[in-house]
Amino acid sequence: MIDGLDPVIHVPKRLAAMAVLANAPTVTFRFLKDHLQISDSDLSRQMSTLEAAGYVSSTKAGYGRGGSTTYRMTRAGQTAYQNHCAALRALIGGA
Repeated sequence: MIDGLDPVIHVPKRLAAMAVLANAPTVTFRFLKDHLQISDSDLSRQMSTLEAAGYVSSTKAGYGRGGSTTYRMTRAGQTAYQNHCAALRALIGGA
């Protein structure tokens, strides 16, 4: 019944981040933080987990307070997200 759910993506904050990334070519750290309404450290942890899984990649520009980080979903992330969404739909009977 829960086949296909990805434990990395299934965490609500990471699922929300993946949903945002699925609808934009790139997103900034600040945009994700504001959109998800979570702290810098929490967002950093969640995105590091997604990056370690190969689902997102990041690009850093600048250093210190003036620096920025931009994220994009990888192909592996797109596939994993689509599969996870399909599994959720099947679970709730919307497949």
